Amino acid sequence: MSLIEVHNLSIRYGGHTVLSNVSLHVDAGEIVTIVGPNGSGKTSLLRAIIGAVKPSKGRVTQGADVKLGYVPQKLHIDPTLPMSVARFLALPNGVAPAAIDAALKQAGVPDLAKAQMARLSGGQFQRVLLARALIGKPQILLLDEATQGLDQPGSAAFYQQIDTVRRQTGCAVLMISHELHVVMSASDRVICLNGHVCCEGTPEVVASAPEYRALFGSGTLGALALYRHDHDHDHDHNHDALGACSHSPTEAVE
Repeated sequence: MSLIEVHNLSIRYGGHTVLSNVSLHVDAGEIVTIVGPNGSGKTSLLRAIIGAVKPSKGRVTQGADVKLGYVPQKLHIDPTLPMSVARFLALPNGVAPAAIDAALKQAGVPDLAKAQMARLSGGQFQRVLLARALIGKPQILLLDEATQGLDQPGSAAFYQQIDTVRRQTGCAVLMISHELHVVMSASDRVICLNGHVCCEGTPEVVASAPEYRALFGSGTLGALALYRHDHDHDHDHNHDALGACSHSPTEAVE
């Protein structure tokens, strides 16, 4: 069984259908990226997976004892609140200092334990959120556009750290990304979403799909050539089939 399986998931807000009959799976150790235009339902899908949104149809199943680590797009902390990184990571029930130090090291910021949350840069803040997700030693990391607002070098460094974490821990990664070159460089599989699954498969398969090009254009093929991901492991890719994409980008909201 996969770590996570989504079965024919549909989500409605009021009378509006956001997602319709979405199915996907994430297996151990792989990086799966969800792409789609604004309003395509990407965040709603991730929120349904973590249990924050109740689907109107379908279900999400997890393997036995699978632990999730979630890195949100953003988190607001009152800048006047004095709180160290270590104290933030220990909330709400306390975490051993050794576990905090280990998580910060995995996130690539081993020296931030005593720093004040309010004084962190955007990149440091996202690394701390990553450390918080890693404390529980998850089998799968869920990232909701975790580099939103970071500059290109900061974004690239963050995703490089994610790949390092995956290699060191063996955890799987399910991420939403608007940065198509990252998709092409880091992902084992890509799922193109626009209210439903338009197409999915390896980065090469999706980049050449008419449905993908209709949404994003053909310019990403150059990025694919430049940032091709060198695989040192194999996955069983049984989901390279392309589906029809009939929704326009304005027909769904996140």
